Amino acid sequence: MDKKPSVLFVCVHNAGRSQMAAGFMEKHSAGKVSVLSAGSAPKDSINPIAIQAMNEVGIDIANNSPKILTAEAVQESDVVITMGCGDACPFYPGKRYEDWVLDDPAGQGIESVRVIRDEIEKRVTDLLKDLLPS
Repeated sequence: MDKKPSVLFVCVHNAGRSQMAAGFMEKHSAGKVSVLSAGSAPKDSINPIAIQAMNEVGIDIANNSPKILTAEAVQESDVVITMGCGDACPFYPGKRYEDWVLDDPAGQGIESVRVIRDEIEKRVTDLLKDLLPS
């Protein structure tokens, strides 16, 4: 049996976008994709508005903690999704990279974060169709 694909979601603080993306990928892949998330300059905790927005769709990210981006995490991943981390993301040949241009939820109200959340979910489901074709 083939090994399951792995996806790494990276943003600067690993406190909003990448955590939401990881939550959606875990839910929608039902364990068929290994999911990692990290940040180039992680915060101390997850953005409370991101937690609230994800709770609204039945995904609990409250117990997650921001993690530092490591070269090992990139090397372990088949797909690396970056969200505004720029040159801080290491590049390895043979990896699939995508840069998702999304607003940072930091400092934004719930209405704005819901829009970001919904766009992330759409992109995650599109990526999942590509990773796990029926």
